[in-house]
Amino acid sequence: MPEPLFKRSGALKVAMVAGEASGDLLGAHLMAALKARHPDIEFAGIGGPRMQAQGLYSVVPQERLAVRGYAEVLSRLPELLRIRANLRDALIAERPDVFVGIDAPDFNLGLEKSLKKKGIRTVHYVSPSVWAWRPERVQKIGDAADRVLCLFPMEPPLYEKAGVPVTFVGHPLAGEIPLAPDTAAMREQLGLPPGGPVFALLPGSRVSEIDYLGEIFVKTARLLHERYPAAQFLVPLATRATLDAFDQMLSRLKAWDLPIRKLFGHAQMAMIASDVVLVKSGTSTLEVALTKKPMVITYKLSWLTYRLVKRKLKLPWVGLPNILLGDSVVPELLQYDATPERLAEAVAALYDDEPARQALTARFTALHRELRQDTAELAADAVLQVAGVPA
Repeated sequence: MPEPLFKRSGALKVAMVAGEASGDLLGAHLMAALKARHPDIEFAGIGGPRMQAQGLYSVVPQERLAVRGYAEVLSRLPELLRIRANLRDALIAERPDVFVGIDAPDFNLGLEKSLKKKGIRTVHYVSPSVWAWRPERVQKIGDAADRVLCLFPMEPPLYEKAGVPVTFVGHPLAGEIPLAPDTAAMREQLGLPPGGPVFALLPGSRVSEIDYLGEIFVKTARLLHERYPAAQFLVPLATRATLDAFDQMLSRLKAWDLPIRKLFGHAQMAMIASDVVLVKSGTSTLEVALTKKPMVITYKLSWLTYRLVKRKLKLPWVGLPNILLGDSVVPELLQYDATPERLAEAVAALYDDEPARQALTARFTALHRELRQDTAELAADAVLQVAGVPA
């Protein structure tokens, strides 16, 4: 007999699934807000270390869901389908008060649709990028979720037009990060010299991203170090698996001579302490913008995934800062343009252009103010409303 997901009778039961580090952060904030209102609450599903620290019983490690792109999913598809089917059957049997799928739409929306058909209330937290590609998904998302929680202000009108219940909750990072981060204090905290360039390198939170981008990032660091001999490099790594993968890559490249400081997590600290950030496309680009740092955005996929994705894109950008501001405010060097030489040149151009960096600070501050909502509380209100329990 499988072990039950929920252990206590009479507790408010909330099932949750977050597929990667950014979802783990959102889920942990939401869980804390829900626990403050209902101390007897119980959480089960799939999540990372932050959600587990808040009390989530995770049936499998979150890393098992962290797969990117069409081509990469194929080899893992049987395992992912098995994990989802087992969780679906367990949740239908135990009937939580509400299920919250956090991002990971390829995994969560199918699960939500199955649960909703069985009368279990569902919330999808983080709208897929319907404004960038595949806008026809809006109605399918509404078929799966009783309510969608949106992080960005341009998203709710798309759902309202389709008659899908939606709530704009803002982005939790906007409330977590100060409007004016103190770079000097952070450098002192990290034991960095006050002068000289500091570059943060963020190759991603998944092992597959380290495999694709890690070598390019380290070769870029070498070129920057040749140009700026006093430069320091900060590399935050989200999990033990990504830390080990990065170490293996450093050994393969014989790059231990570079002044690279690895951080276990602490991505925001690395951003705040830096002058310029080299970052893979994704939620982390928004985090960099909220720390008011200039950045170069990059990404690289398998050739097949890249061809499939590129055909579907509806916007000229992939980076969230550019999308949210509706302008090419930071450079994006993707796929075949993601070479160490081009990346190093773009990073150096930002470092050497103080007026451009100041202009970015002003634009990122305005964006920060727009996104700063009481996100966790608004999300908790919506989840409890869907669950039909007092807020």
